[in-house]
Amino acid sequence: MKKYDVYGIGNALVDIVTEVSDEFLGKYSVEKGLMTLVDEERQSELVEAIHLPSSNMQCGGSAANSIIAISQFGGSSYYSCRVAKDDMGTFYLKDLKSNGVDTNLTSETAPEGITGKCLVMTTPDANRTMNTFLGITSTFSVSEINETALKDSKYLYMEGYLVPGEDGQKAMKLAKKIAEDNGVKVAMTFSDPSMVKYFKPQMEEIVGASVDLLFCNEEEAMLFTDTNTIESAREELKKVAKKFVITLGANGAMIFDGDTFIDIEPYKVDAIDTNGAGDMFAGAFLYAITNGHSYADAGKLASLASSKIVSKFGPRLELQQAKEVKKQLLP
Repeated sequence: MKKYDVYGIGNALVDIVTEVSDEFLGKYSVEKGLMTLVDEERQSELVEAIHLPSSNMQCGGSAANSIIAISQFGGSSYYSCRVAKDDMGTFYLKDLKSNGVDTNLTSETAPEGITGKCLVMTTPDANRTMNTFLGITSTFSVSEINETALKDSKYLYMEGYLVPGEDGQKAMKLAKKIAEDNGVKVAMTFSDPSMVKYFKPQMEEIVGASVDLLFCNEEEAMLFTDTNTIESAREELKKVAKKFVITLGANGAMIFDGDTFIDIEPYKVDAIDTNGAGDMFAGAFLYAITNGHSYADAGKLASLASSKIVSKFGPRLELQQAKEVKKQLLP
């Protein structure tokens, strides 16, 4: 019996979630709809220009959101990350622990530095734009990998946001090798179209011959496979992933379970914030398949959970909301 359902690695960022107008993005030359890496000075400029009392702060990062979702649904999870010994780092670790997630750090063992932050800006059309200052998480490396916890997990889950850094790439490769050598399945998310667009060779190197389960959206799937249609992309993805999920936004999702394609219907909602929808989908899906449920049922749970995310601000559900979603679909 494995101790953890999923062992995750990824960036540790304190999410600062706020609403802005399209005019604000234009005024400050912010590229809409993408995740952009910025330095601390640039992020501070934007933070000062925003009315922060209307913002929401949570521990985040793409994989962290998914790992927390697994725990909220009743699964067991571990997150290897890197935060600093500062107020934001203390906040991050406390928030992670309060959500039932084990981790490699404590407030006492965290190194000196500046904890990373992600400014999540949502426009009235529910589009989310992220400006990220990585801080100390930019030095995430093999040192953060807990081999014992990884070996004692059913799945390894890696986020594509680690790909831009050489140390992050090395950590991903090591974690993948440990997993493969010890019968731990490997799941990965491309995270963002920009990661595939600008770091495709590095992404291909991490994926290697294959991964057990790949998460991506429609745009990422076509960028990675150099195709122009989702039908062509999904055929190409079979060559690099034993199983995969392509999220289609308001149109639901498409799952390849290794044999057949499964179409997952969307739950119709009035979307106000798409931030975290893909992270929630991956987390709910991983929870379900590591706890005895079929890929079809996992897709339904993930679709419902994601619909709840886009109908509120912020990338996570409250614990009670997660329990209600699970109760609605899974026995």
